[in-house]
Amino acid sequence: MEERKIKYPIGQQDFKTLRNRGSVYIDKTSFIKKIIDEGGQYFFLARPRRFGKSLFLSTLKYFFEGERELFKGLFIDSIDWDWESYPVLRLDLNTDSYSEPGHLDSLLDNIFKKWEKEYEVKEIADSSATRLQNIIEAAHMKTGQQVVILVDEYDKPLVANINNKENIEHYRSKLSSVYSNFKSSAEHIRLVFLTGVSRFSKLSVFSDLNNIKDLTFLDEYADICGITEHEMLENLKPGIDKLAEKNRISSDEACQELKRNYDGYRFSENGSDIYNPWSLLNAMSDSKIANYWNDTGMPRLVAETLKKVNANLKAMFNSYCTDDDLKGLDLMTPQPLALLYQTGYLTIKGYNKKIKRYRLGIPNNEVKDGLFRVLLPYYVKCRSDEEAKKLVSDIVMYFILGEADNAMKCIQAYFAGVHFKMKMDNENNFHNAFYLLMDLIGLETETESATSDGSIDITVKTEDYIYVIELKYDGSAEEALRQIEDKKYDRKYQMDGRRIICIGVNFSSKTRCIEDWKIEPKI
Repeated sequence: MEERKIKYPIGQQDFKTLRNRGSVYIDKTSFIKKIIDEGGQYFFLARPRRFGKSLFLSTLKYFFEGERELFKGLFIDSIDWDWESYPVLRLDLNTDSYSEPGHLDSLLDNIFKKWEKEYEVKEIADSSATRLQNIIEAAHMKTGQQVVILVDEYDKPLVANINNKENIEHYRSKLSSVYSNFKSSAEHIRLVFLTGVSRFSKLSVFSDLNNIKDLTFLDEYADICGITEHEMLENLKPGIDKLAEKNRISSDEACQELKRNYDGYRFSENGSDIYNPWSLLNAMSDSKIANYWNDTGMPRLVAETLKKVNANLKAMFNSYCTDDDLKGLDLMTPQPLALLYQTGYLTIKGYNKKIKRYRLGIPNNEVKDGLFRVLLPYYVKCRSDEEAKKLVSDIVMYFILGEADNAMKCIQAYFAGVHFKMKMDNENNFHNAFYLLMDLIGLETETESATSDGSIDITVKTEDYIYVIELKYDGSAEEALRQIEDKKYDRKYQMDGRRIICIGVNFSSKTRCIEDWKIEPKI
């Protein structure tokens, strides 16, 4: 018998199409009941891109339109619900780049024209805000039912222009006027549900709707989007087995690889760990572990922002913050920590109740590898991609062989490619660049490893060697090596059994390159 091909909904955001095609669907309809039971009128959810927000809004759309047949066998079909049809206005802002101020006007005009025709709006107003108000009232009048409004990626025009203040102000003003209808038209509205990557702190939609229910950090809604480990094992077992077979590993090993690469997201204090659904489903479809998400996660925008504010990457990628630090993002002066969290490059890794702080970290290997590869060229730039690949390959080889001097020559050559516009004019930039390079070479790397008398800048481990590396900026290699000796950094690994090699490295701001290094083997 021919094996039935499993259909994975890659890029499929329409619930009806997904169900009619018999594609894999992770049942999230229990959250619809939660939302109904809340009894509220306005809801908001922030999640990174490609996390299933659009599919959930589509599910809400067909639920409120009363298409019960689509929900057969799902949780929501078992509840007591009249399945009446409500008029649903779905505003999808995820379909444009918004590189020019007029893009939003064109998008809204096309959508509003369709709704004005459908609900027989008699007078067409000049402003987008008034047009939407008239549409909401007309839909209520024509159907006799209050309107359900679903806004997908409500903040896309703002996020796309976060480094363009002129465009941001234009879009902020335009969106604020449109969204103000949600309050002024409350008597005609059954439900408003907005999604985005950020709750922008200075956008009036949130100040006007003082009773909006923000689901973003609530434990009971932590897995409304994404895939939990339980859901993965329950729904994707055939795909896991096929991945294991194709790669000649056990199913348990396949699960471990999936976990390392795609798990690790967490969106509340006590929430479950969440797999990135886009990456996980692509891995199932291809039977391959690869980097799927990074190109969808706005990496260059994030990289440009981090470079602009001279962020300390090592500190940010293992940091503590309050919930207020994460809930709002200032449009004009975006804080790097909030930006990294809300775009999915950092996630919650724990919560310390004593200090009332979240601990943040990079979710998984896929995110780290993708982000670091985008960040590195902002700090160092080789003459060609092929040259960069050759140098990285040689660095790995020499570290494995224990040839520290040759490894350092390759690292020096890498840094020698620093572009004249990318001056490493402070110690932080040099540390960031060295840190990114070491983490990307593919060997086991630790940064700021704590000892009883300080912390080691970089530790690189191979099967036979442990490299303890101390960095100096406009100092000397001797000074760096002496710090390793004085603080006995190598003592941490003396019982390990591998050979310890200590390396002191000095970077010169004048030459914008590694000036010298000193190596002292330890037995």
